[in-house]
Amino acid sequence: MTCASPFSGELSELLVDSTHADAALARRHLPLLMLDRAEPFRPLATGYAIYRGEAQSVSSKFLVRPVADAVIEYAIWYDWDIQHLYDLEHVWVHVTAAGDVVKVEASRHGSRRAMVRPDGSLPLQQGRPVLYSEPGKHAHWADNGQMHVKSGTLIEAMCGAFAGEQGVHLSNRFSDAGLISASPLENRLARLKMKRTAFVPTWDFARSGDEHGGIALVPWPVLEQWIPKRVARLVGKLPQTVPHLAAVFLDCGDTLADEATEEKIPGTEIVTRADLIPGAADTVRQIAASGYRLALVADGPRKTFENILGAHGLWDCFEAHIISGDVGELKPSARMFATAADALGLSEIDRSRTVMVGNNLERDILGANRFGLISVFLAWSRRRSHKPRLRRERPRLTISHIWKLPDLLERIELSLPQTQAEQQS
Repeated sequence: MTCASPFSGELSELLVDSTHADAALARRHLPLLMLDRAEPFRPLATGYAIYRGEAQSVSSKFLVRPVADAVIEYAIWYDWDIQHLYDLEHVWVHVTAAGDVVKVEASRHGSRRAMVRPDGSLPLQQGRPVLYSEPGKHAHWADNGQMHVKSGTLIEAMCGAFAGEQGVHLSNRFSDAGLISASPLENRLARLKMKRTAFVPTWDFARSGDEHGGIALVPWPVLEQWIPKRVARLVGKLPQTVPHLAAVFLDCGDTLADEATEEKIPGTEIVTRADLIPGAADTVRQIAASGYRLALVADGPRKTFENILGAHGLWDCFEAHIISGDVGELKPSARMFATAADALGLSEIDRSRTVMVGNNLERDILGANRFGLISVFLAWSRRRSHKPRLRRERPRLTISHIWKLPDLLERIELSLPQTQAEQQS
């Protein structure tokens, strides 16, 4: 695999000399891919390779064994599968020297299947294989009726409830070679994009890959160099095109640490140790590993939180530590929240995409609401009132346990309004 690439990932870069004999042969038998009317992703490019003897595929794990004079291998690129960014499917067309197609094979969820209609005939139209692409998943079938009967329920689940399961696909030839990678944030945004794109298949295959100018056809080595740049381009656009939370602010006492277990230095407010509330450690690590930007926004001496969170290995999960002992004011002071926003480089517009989680209506929730944040009340402890005294003390959202926070954050992100960039992507 060649590492150097002259490409930037634009589709318009994929050009081919159609006068070449191999290119003409590949064009003549290019598969006609039938797409569900609701399909959100079309096939964009195909890298072809021609084999005239047994050989290892240059673009897949399979061994190619021609049953006639040649096999045309098509590696078909989609930007997205409904469960992840990156999708490379395959079709193999066996042809005679006279140009007759005698066998068609295609990929289906990691396997290679012979493409034959229920009546035993090859799915051909003027020398081109006619294959039905699974909605969202793009595995191949020779007959759409068989697809619906045998796999319809599973396909609908993958296009709906299980959309966005994998983020950026990182178990392929390119990632194995270090040419494709993604940060935790990029993986989360890819999952969000797919979840926001979830759809219900119509099972009406009225569209095809020939739409919008058809599929770009190039030799496999060209597509091989282009794909990593394409993925990098798609990944790089995710922060601008996928609505997501700018940050998550977290209180500590009875939000992460159980105040009932605090031990203090006598005569001071400095806590030397405390247990965490159930699920707190796993939750903080999980949301940090998902690429959320975390800030601790807590009242008390800095040493208290260094002791508690440091002992449990959570201090470094936070990008910023905003402590009232340092700031000189307690929540609900806007200065506490403004200092946190400044520490993370957040703009005023970002406030509406920032969550504040706390257990104190008078401090955490009132301060977050006044500052324009999404307030989340953690109702785990009964140590403080759960009844708002003021309208501004009413939380936007409430959870009973901290371990419910990751799911809530995702639901908040999925509910954020679509941006103009998302509509155009």
